[in-house]
Amino acid sequence: MSIRVLIADDDTLVRRALSFFVEEAEGLTVVGEAADGAEAVARCHVLRPDVVLMDIRMPGTDGHTAIAELTRELPEIRSIAVTTYASDDTVIAALLAGAVGFLVKDTAPDQIVAAIRSAHEGGYVLSPDVARELIQRMTASAPAPTGPLGMDEAVSERELDVIALVARGMTNAEIARELYLAEATVKSHLRRIMLRWGVRDRTQVLIRAVRAGLVTLD
Repeated sequence: MSIRVLIADDDTLVRRALSFFVEEAEGLTVVGEAADGAEAVARCHVLRPDVVLMDIRMPGTDGHTAIAELTRELPEIRSIAVTTYASDDTVIAALLAGAVGFLVKDTAPDQIVAAIRSAHEGGYVLSPDVARELIQRMTASAPAPTGPLGMDEAVSERELDVIALVARGMTNAEIARELYLAEATVKSHLRRIMLRWGVRDRTQVLIRAVRAGLVTLD
């Protein structure tokens, strides 16, 4: 089954170029386009894509707002922020809104395709160096608990193994191969951790784990 992609950008040429790259890749299909954030959210409700490439700077409803709305209303859709220049503040705002990563617009086509596949598999689309820097900054400002885990937040040894591999930037499929588990089992571990910790996604799991001293990003 193809990965269904929606592309949101106010520049028609950018939308067409991204659509071309995605359609040329095996196993990916563009199901729709949008010229601003509001249109992207509306089309997602109708088309239900798996992954959205969301430009951050658009007139009207911007990408940050649209990603936040999708996170609340359609959390199963994976949003990748797309920017012309990826400043720390822009990327952090996108991640806090619910994006699973970001791409700059001059990213090579094969890397765009790889990012879409990684996002669909449950990964976050950040290079290890960028992930380390951004998550370290986010631990000081993101709305997640600080300090050691409480009794009701304790994790099993296997759950800790999963968290450690999330910290290495692995997708669910990669974690499954590394730990000799079914991918569904990895997803189940992560869902239980999110529920126990009261967080919404893998990025927040990682932030909480760093703050609790369970993992480092060195």
